[in-house]
Amino acid sequence: MLSPAMLISNISYPVYKLFLFIWIAIAIIIFFVLMRITAPYGRHASEKWGPAINNRMAWSLMEFPVLLMMVILILPFADKISAPSWVMIGLFAFHYLNRTFIFPFRLHTQGKKMPLLVVASGIFFNLVNGFSLGYYFTHFAHYSLGWFTDIRFIIGIILFFLGMFINWKADDMLIHLREPNETHYLIPKSWLFEYISCPNLFGELMEWLGFAILCWNLPALCFFIWTAANLIPRAKSHHRWYKEKFVEYPVKRMAIIPFFV
Repeated sequence: MLSPAMLISNISYPVYKLFLFIWIAIAIIIFFVLMRITAPYGRHASEKWGPAINNRMAWSLMEFPVLLMMVILILPFADKISAPSWVMIGLFAFHYLNRTFIFPFRLHTQGKKMPLLVVASGIFFNLVNGFSLGYYFTHFAHYSLGWFTDIRFIIGIILFFLGMFINWKADDMLIHLREPNETHYLIPKSWLFEYISCPNLFGELMEWLGFAILCWNLPALCFFIWTAANLIPRAKSHHRWYKEKFVEYPVKRMAIIPFFV
């Protein structure tokens, strides 16, 4: 019996590239939509968006499909994947293992829910991105061992881990602003929070910029564009929310990029 990966193994690179350009165009449209309509989860949750489920379960359900998609695509071709590609796949999987199995269960968000509409859109987003990256690494990637010493790989992997550190540290600070049973919001202070409202999102943006540089391929760039299309509007919404909720909120603090946005 043919696996799903084998069934789609005949997609040509021009067709695949066209698909990615269409996906990038959709990301640009989504960016402008999200600048006007705030995604209804977390502090922006609203009952008007329909049925909702526990937000810890929602995060795991949204993030797990990208890992599943990568496994389905990669396993049939595992013996043909180069060492640099395995490192790239490993970095991607490392991020999503944390987002699926660790991050959701560290949240101090008793009783909070996420609309199923948001969960479904997240699942679709992750399936498409898992396909685009997994298909590239199994069908079109050609990295030699020399890629490990290429300046793009070196700069990219530094940015990737620096961004991951910023993302994890900021998430940890936000989680510990409140006790496990508390539900009220506080103004985060110190470290990068002195300059931006969302260093956790800034770190994730840097992480995927680094990934796009170290991979230096179209699907990784596409993934970064989608990340920016989601995170920049999200940070702007958080920033606006903070200013509306707290009259004493620091006026010089930016949303996601220090001194800029």
